Amino acid sequence: MVLDIQLSEQKEQPVLYIKTRTPLSGLSKVIGDTYGKIFNYLTEIGEQPADVPYTAYYNLNMEDLDVEMGFPVRGWLPERGEIKYGVIPSGKVVSCMYKGSYSQMEQPYNKIFKWIEENGYEQKGVYYEYYYNSPDEVPESELLTKIVIPLK
Repeated sequence: MVLDIQLSEQKEQPVLYIKTRTPLSGLSKVIGDTYGKIFNYLTEIGEQPADVPYTAYYNLNMEDLDVEMGFPVRGWLPERGEIKYGVIPSGKVVSCMYKGSYSQMEQPYNKIFKWIEENGYEQKGVYYEYYYNSPDEVPESELLTKIVIPLK
């Protein structure tokens, strides 16, 4: 697996999101349901996402994942119920585009963690994944996921 790991400055990104906790076994259903709720709300208020959906992982405890799922938006939008407005903060990030099955995501994460250590950086403890397609659209081997890790 060849990964093009990149260091860059990320601009602040407004988002609509839902934050929850789930075991890994329930993650795909939670993600699908959440994206549907947010997308339906955006459609209802006449808005479109500004980019592909994301999931932010605040921990990597596979039995109790603390996750935020959402869509980037162009600017402030009103909240409704569990759908909140927020921002992905600006700052230095390391990222890579991964092509392949979600079940093999440990490999690119380990390569990024190694790169961070070898280059003298520290991670902030939040991991973002941006999904450019879905298992409903393409075979698992063709899934495209951008992994973004903010740095201190």
